[in-house]
Amino acid sequence: MTYDHLLLPSGAASTLAEADAYLSTQQGLTETDVVAAMAAELNKRNAQLPEDDHFLSVEAVGGAATGAVLHVPCPYDAIGYLRNLLFEIATPLHYAVYDPQLALLIDPAERVDATVTHGGLGEFPYLTKPLAIQWVSELAPPNPYLIVERTDQVYIQTYHDESGNYIVEYRDGAPDKHFGTTITGPTAVADLVWEWATDNRTQLQTLPWTRVEL
Repeated sequence: MTYDHLLLPSGAASTLAEADAYLSTQQGLTETDVVAAMAAELNKRNAQLPEDDHFLSVEAVGGAATGAVLHVPCPYDAIGYLRNLLFEIATPLHYAVYDPQLALLIDPAERVDATVTHGGLGEFPYLTKPLAIQWVSELAPPNPYLIVERTDQVYIQTYHDESGNYIVEYRDGAPDKHFGTTITGPTAVADLVWEWATDNRTQLQTLPWTRVEL
């Protein structure tokens, strides 16, 4: 069995249904130059590794009549490595990463570059408002947390606890600048996380924060 990722142009779709529809429109079309370039880079990187470490589950990707879409299958044990590589290659070319297994469409449009750690999904190199809304609303056991980190000591994080509330903490560097509060409802939490990521402290300043002692 293999695990599939698909690369498609940023803005081509905003929902999973639109992504699937877009993929259908590209079937039978000549591969674009951008797709060919991304495929060539992936194939080169794969070939540079020992065969036992290959991250592609096929000999090579690209060369198919899929227009502006690139299908990248991998072994299950290479998912994390490949995902990071796809972001490295696709993001500068304004391409989104579509993961149909996890129902994730990760589009770099209007992104904020940050280290984003999702307890259930792994690590990502940027955040967007749609992703903040989706990820916060879907936080669930066994690892119901999300961290958005600018530097090692500058971050905001939330944990969806068993009562249904969201514990939110932010840290502005020093230990005495680490504060926490509890919020009910994912929408308010997602808005707060996104505002913090975009340097908007308006909502943050209205909440009753308590200093967190670590």
